[in-house]
Amino acid sequence: MIVIAGAIIGAIVGAMTAKKRNGNRVDIWQYGAVYAIAFSLGGLILTIAIEKIIT
Repeated sequence: MIVIAGAIIGAIVGAMTAKKRNGNRVDIWQYGAVYAIAFSLGGLILTIAIEKIIT
């Protein structure tokens, strides 16, 4: 669940970053994808850490 939320939030943050930097449509898609991957990876690490702490 954290991974999916991270992907969605990352895509939004990435798209907003590209828009702020006056990127075209392809830039917005690329930033959205890269940020979504990065935030998903962070969410995965957080999920594993939480799971290790609980059990």
